[in-house]
Amino acid sequence: MNFSESLNTCVKKYFVFEGRASRSEYWWFQLIVSPSYFISTFLENEISYLFLGITLFTLIPAISAGVRRLHDTNRSGFFLLISFIPFIGGIILLFFLIPKGTKGKNRFGSDPLKKVARKRNKKK
Repeated sequence: MNFSESLNTCVKKYFVFEGRASRSEYWWFQLIVSPSYFISTFLENEISYLFLGITLFTLIPAISAGVRRLHDTNRSGFFLLISFIPFIGGIILLFFLIPKGTKGKNRFGSDPLKKVARKRNKKK
């Protein structure tokens, strides 16, 4: 999945907390979410309001993509709450989000990479 596909998928699945998200879907989307959050937090000028708007618009899709990413690693979406533990919580969550997803079907749905492969084969 490339950057634009990831952005489209995450925005289309704005309130979808079921299913699975591949690593590429999640991390390409984070390429928009994380920098806009940091810029809106640390800058104190007019441009920071633009990035604050981007951050607020992408907040719910970022959470839903995180839940779906955890589902891909066969973990409950409630593990996102680990990030509220000061210092260590974010690091632990990062280690949960990085690995490859479960191959094949798991308790949260079918493999998202197989769906992408099927779509690409149909286009050819």
